[in-house]
Amino acid sequence: MGAVSLPNINSQFSTLNSQLSTLNSQLSTVIFLMLYLAQVQKQEFSGEVSLLLLSGKNSDGTWAMLSGATVAILPTNDVSDRPNLATNILATNILNEGVLVLAEVGENDQILHVQTATNWVLELVEKYLTTGFTPNFLQEEAQKAEEWRQSLALQSQELSRRSIEVEARREQIQNLEAKLQQEKQLLESTIAQFKTDN
Repeated sequence: MGAVSLPNINSQFSTLNSQLSTLNSQLSTVIFLMLYLAQVQKQEFSGEVSLLLLSGKNSDGTWAMLSGATVAILPTNDVSDRPNLATNILATNILNEGVLVLAEVGENDQILHVQTATNWVLELVEKYLTTGFTPNFLQEEAQKAEEWRQSLALQSQELSRRSIEVEARREQIQNLEAKLQQEKQLLESTIAQFKTDN
């Protein structure tokens, strides 16, 4: 087995550090990037455009409703440092009052991308509401699942109770067997004693 040279180890260590640094920066980007369903709002007097954040996508893919008080301000005139956002906002008419949008928000509540939510909403309708997955259906299924869980819990408790009863009866039988064995030995010794006395 050959010896490992120190420069080789240092090179590998340097490469690993570089890869770790890259992964950390990617991870921090992923952690702070969040997708929101929002509604466009315009201030009458200032003309300032803001987003009322209605719902946010969790890391597990589920969505959580927001209180509705969280507002993100869209940049209207200073988007030179983010040309993709500027093109996205200006090329579409998504900044009309009341329009639902999907907004990617990064670190420090910086809006990275805005797009209309029309296709997303239509996809939800097609995927869930046209196949019978109505809110009532989902609620009924959740209720059935809860009843099933409770039923299984009761069955498990009943099995545990029966198991304890069976164990108690087994102990009783073992005690009776031991007592009968003692009585048999006592009887046999009494018979043997009686035979020797006669």
